[in-house]
Amino acid sequence: MDRIARALTIASSDSGGGAGIQADIRAFAAAGCHGSTVIVALTAQNTREVRDIHAVPPQFIRDQVDAVFDDIGVDAVKTGMLFSAEIIAAVADSLTDRGVPLVVDPVMVASSGARLLRDDAVAVMVGRLFPLATVVTPNLAEAEALTGLTGSRRELAESLAAMGAAAVIVTGGHGRDAIDHLYDGRRHHEIPVARHPVAATHGAGCTHSATIAALLAQGWPLVDAARAAAEVASQAVARGLEEIGAGEGPVDVLDVRSRVRVPPVLSAGGRS
Repeated sequence: MDRIARALTIASSDSGGGAGIQADIRAFAAAGCHGSTVIVALTAQNTREVRDIHAVPPQFIRDQVDAVFDDIGVDAVKTGMLFSAEIIAAVADSLTDRGVPLVVDPVMVASSGARLLRDDAVAVMVGRLFPLATVVTPNLAEAEALTGLTGSRRELAESLAAMGAAAVIVTGGHGRDAIDHLYDGRRHHEIPVARHPVAATHGAGCTHSATIAALLAQGWPLVDAARAAAEVASQAVARGLEEIGAGEGPVDVLDVRSRVRVPPVLSAGGRS
């Protein structure tokens, strides 16, 4: 029997279920991985707003990482919303010398506009996590915020690599051109992304980075994983659940609508 690849997400919980840990677990499953989780913060949020954030103590974050690595094992890791400098430092301490691919999704702002990364945490993310990362996956606004520059995705990717990232994907969901730009430290790769007129993009970035992690866990080359993840995220938006919530609905990486079934016992007129 083929061994199931194991992917770990280190991120925050989304009480609305659209992004964060919840989106990552769905993306791992869709890509054929077992998903484990390290929750670093809890959010009280829905499709319209983030009402509150409750951070997990750093030592408990380390304990979660150790528990997963010591028993289940990990073939790749992704990080998502990390919120604070203290959390990022704890995550970096826990991942140093682990020797597995790491996808860093530098989540800074929610789709609702809420700030998800404290200002004093940015330097710690760049200084501690970027050097550990296999690839960093900011969107256009995040790339500009991290570098303090405006420019093409090519220029931003090179600037982020100069800040310590081995490879960078500046994703194409924002901005005029729908293109993911991958710079692997030597070559540039442009990956066209199909856009869809669907008001359900909540969790698209999480789905993208989690899919990359899941494919790296299975041994895919980075450029192939990036191309596949772009397609997966785009299709998840195309199937997005606009009817969920009053704001930007969640993406649907599992094609939930196709799985809606009337339970056999009910269709037969019975009741369990």
